[in-house]
Amino acid sequence: MDGSSLWHALILGIVEGLTEFLPVSSTGHLILAADLLAFGGERANVFNLAIQTGAMLAVVWEYRARFFRIDVDLYRNLVVAFIPAAALGFLFSKPIKEYLFHAVPVALAFIAGGIIILWVERKPRTARVETAQAMTWLDALKVGFAQCFALIPGTSRSGATIIGGMLFGLSRKAATEFSFFLAVPTLIAAGAYDTWKNRALFAAADLPMFGVGLVAAFVSAFVVIRWLIRYVATHDFRPFAWYRIAFGIVVLVTAYTGAVSWSSA
Repeated sequence: MDGSSLWHALILGIVEGLTEFLPVSSTGHLILAADLLAFGGERANVFNLAIQTGAMLAVVWEYRARFFRIDVDLYRNLVVAFIPAAALGFLFSKPIKEYLFHAVPVALAFIAGGIIILWVERKPRTARVETAQAMTWLDALKVGFAQCFALIPGTSRSGATIIGGMLFGLSRKAATEFSFFLAVPTLIAAGAYDTWKNRALFAAADLPMFGVGLVAAFVSAFVVIRWLIRYVATHDFRPFAWYRIAFGIVVLVTAYTGAVSWSSA
């Protein structure tokens, strides 16, 4: 373990925490950031999934009063919403990583997601469910199906669940909070499964790298969660849509002109 690995872990942890709960795709940003840092391949993909646990722990801490009291409806809704993406991810994780964990597919997903956000924000709608506590199991299932789109890197798990929730009648606040809650089982399962399956790629000497990445992800995600809760009270998601489109175009242009040597393009 050298100093550069710890710096890479710190940078990737911050990127993960800053992007996990915004509708901009943490996986897409991590793929591109790891590529720029020359930390690529299956080892980088597993590390990126593992440090998402740090972001998940930030949600648990922020909403600890709700998570650690007996809330049968919340637990039921999380299980129901978790199942669709978990099943598809288990079946198709290998081809997804092989064909979509590259700069150009990620950039295209960035742009497509941005266009969808702009379209949803322009649609007139009336919220049917004002709070996450008022959601039924059917509302949760619909959000769960929306989360399936996040299996495509660059789509954004948060973007899929928040925007999907809004399309299905949830208020902006309810969709955002439930997206936070749903991150917990989703990120635990994805990180634990992939780390265990690929444990041969790592050694005990890599533990400091994981520790730095997890802590960086936790701190930066905690800051973003606090900020986003306030943001959605008075703003929409169009700035994130324009950011996605602009960023995706930059990646495509740099890939096709050779201005940036995306090793995984």
